Amino acid sequence: MLPTDDNDAAGAATAPTRGRKRRRQRFLIFLAVFALLAGTGLVAGGYYFDSVPTPTDLKLPESTTVYYADGRTPMAKLGEENRTIVPYDQMNDSAKQAIVAAEDRTFWTNKGIDFSGVLRAAWSNLTGGQRQGASTITQQYARVAADLRGVTYSRKLREAVIAWKLDDKYSKEEILGFYLNTVPFGRGAYGIEAAAQTYFGKTVRRDAPPSQQLTQAEAMVLCAMVKQPEADPADPEGSPGYDPRRNARARQNSIDRWNYIRDGMVKLGYLTPEQAANLAYPDTVKPIDPNAGRSGLDRPTGLVVNHVLSELRQTEQFQGKPDEVIRDGGYKIVTTVDKRVQEAAEAAADIRRDTAPEAVRDQPKNWQAALVAVEPGTGRVLGYYGGDSGTGADYAGWYYDENGQARGFGQHPPGSSFKVYDLAAAVKDEISVKRHFDSPETKEFPESGRTKGSPAGPIRNAEHAACQPDCALWEATVASLNVTYFELTEKLGIAKVIDMAKRAGVDSMWATEQGNPQPQRVDLRDKPAAEAAKRFSTEVGIGQYGITVQDHANGMATFAAGGKRAEAHFVRSVTKGEDKIYTEQLAQTDLGLDEEAINQLDWTLRRVKAAKLDNGWDSAGKTGTWQAGQSTTQNVHTWMVGWTGALAAAVWLGTTDGKPLKTSDGSYEVYGSTGPGPIWRQFMEQATAALKLDPDKYRFDEPKFPGDTPPPTTDRPAPPSSSPTLSPRPTPTATPSHPSPTPSPSPSDRPTPTPTWSPSLSPLPTLSPSRTRRPR
Repeated sequence: MLPTDDNDAAGAATAPTRGRKRRRQRFLIFLAVFALLAGTGLVAGGYYFDSVPTPTDLKLPESTTVYYADGRTPMAKLGEENRTIVPYDQMNDSAKQAIVAAEDRTFWTNKGIDFSGVLRAAWSNLTGGQRQGASTITQQYARVAADLRGVTYSRKLREAVIAWKLDDKYSKEEILGFYLNTVPFGRGAYGIEAAAQTYFGKTVRRDAPPSQQLTQAEAMVLCAMVKQPEADPADPEGSPGYDPRRNARARQNSIDRWNYIRDGMVKLGYLTPEQAANLAYPDTVKPIDPNAGRSGLDRPTGLVVNHVLSELRQTEQFQGKPDEVIRDGGYKIVTTVDKRVQEAAEAAADIRRDTAPEAVRDQPKNWQAALVAVEPGTGRVLGYYGGDSGTGADYAGWYYDENGQARGFGQHPPGSSFKVYDLAAAVKDEISVKRHFDSPETKEFPESGRTKGSPAGPIRNAEHAACQPDCALWEATVASLNVTYFELTEKLGIAKVIDMAKRAGVDSMWATEQGNPQPQRVDLRDKPAAEAAKRFSTEVGIGQYGITVQDHANGMATFAAGGKRAEAHFVRSVTKGEDKIYTEQLAQTDLGLDEEAINQLDWTLRRVKAAKLDNGWDSAGKTGTWQAGQSTTQNVHTWMVGWTGALAAAVWLGTTDGKPLKTSDGSYEVYGSTGPGPIWRQFMEQATAALKLDPDKYRFDEPKFPGDTPPPTTDRPAPPSSSPTLSPRPTPTATPSHPSPTPSPSPSDRPTPTPTWSPSLSPLPTLSPSRTRRPR
């Protein structure tokens, strides 16, 4: 029996015998080549010796696979050709034996050339007879390697010359490995590994569990297809090839060819007659899937792939290179996305599913939600839902496509959810959350241009609180009083609030500028906060200016990590074989929030009713709502953001066309607490349960409130630091009620209603394609 992995096992010829045989073979090759050259007039035979590609010269397109964070579960497959190269010594014997039995039964003993075939072709050439087309495996690989087409005499000559060179330079094992990784098997599958996955959902890797490895019978079905991988386009019914799922004729072709291969396996000693008799033709070939080569891009995680590619384009390893380098490079890209967290995100935020919270199910078609979850301390994006298709609009963020164009619709005015950054800036400045503020229903702020005589008028509270008109900062936060936070922003200064948001994770904000109907993106990383602040007004403190769901989630993760910011990112590693191409660089920057400041932040925001989880985890959060245009009763953007010690997430709920949120029963009563709030809570509870973490390891610490003094204008005692009680009269999330706030100093710069965008992907007009986006 001739073993697949031992080409020295055939025969025991002595060295002199082998030498005479080799000289005779070379003479025959010379005669064949000479005859072909003479017949075709191609006297420049040296051309073929010098210019033909050898395997080391080939850069075969190979599918790149994108994985979830576990590095084992595929998320998507990229590339024009579905190919996964497996080294010869890592393949099991099933395909090695079947392909030899199918295509070249003298493979292990021949010199890479079918001498009789070449001579027949030469003789036919000289005499005008029928063309000859038979080839060895080595010649077939030579044809593929040189990208030769058609049965012509010059092609036959080139095949012979390349095959001769290959056989001299490489071992039989190497040549068979080249062939098995290169030859087409149909259905867009190139190479045996892609074919095994496409047709049977299995692998040829010998280190895989036996139940997942390609069997001999299955390999014989695949190797039968090499004879004609696809149907003849001129006669697909009459010449359908050997794919048994194509039609009845193709199935019979496959069975006949399978029997031929089985007989060859017996003749070559790969099977005993008894084994062959007991071998059954497998009827487990998968149905034809036209998208088998490029999978996963039409699912919500297709948007993750867009961000992955955008991120890699900014790395040193891939910057300036065409996308084909990544897609067809045969890379293994491991993302940061945890499949368990992703499933929880899609279950909650895809409001068309039955798994979404009841409050947001069965709503109008223009309703849209987005959710991003980030791991505190690392910046790893664990879950991302920006829409239900990777080929559609992204409502959670934006990314650069391969042409440098910005894509996505992820920026939305955050409303009161942005007050988290105001509060963080306040406690950083040692403004206690028990400090009292004048908090009437309305209040003028002349310094910011918000007076009775201004177009926008004074600042109004959208909600009420029992503490009014004198409220502690924590009470104003829970009730989301706009008057209090507008005054807080004035005291801190616009630049300080923006600086806190920027350092926490908000990389971009969208400013409204006079004469431009579209909000303009401002990259906060490119300039000092004081300079960026010139493009915004005091209304920044109550959430007028758009930010992305992704940035907001990263900001929440920073507070969850005790004020340690990490860059939000999607890629953990990129490898090719044993080579490490790229690895995430985890780094943190400190916001300067001391332990007391973090504790006061947690203590305050855990009192927001919408942030309370029912699974025993400590949690903190904030709702937010932004009204539609000048309306005081209709809302177009609603938010819920927050964190536990192990997970942070931001949820936005709005519309795809910029129209106000209106329920299926005609109500406009949609707020952060009633729309995104249930999405956020369901996600956080399911995700933390799926991660199987101990909540006791992530408890919030209690603040000490140093220097706390009794309030000067009320006899209501402040709640003790351990009390979880809310304000005596809990209210829904606040909605900034000013119809059209007027930024200072120019009243004509007041913001316009949120623009109506088409849900189809198109470049954001404010993002310059020439600007390089740093890795996220």
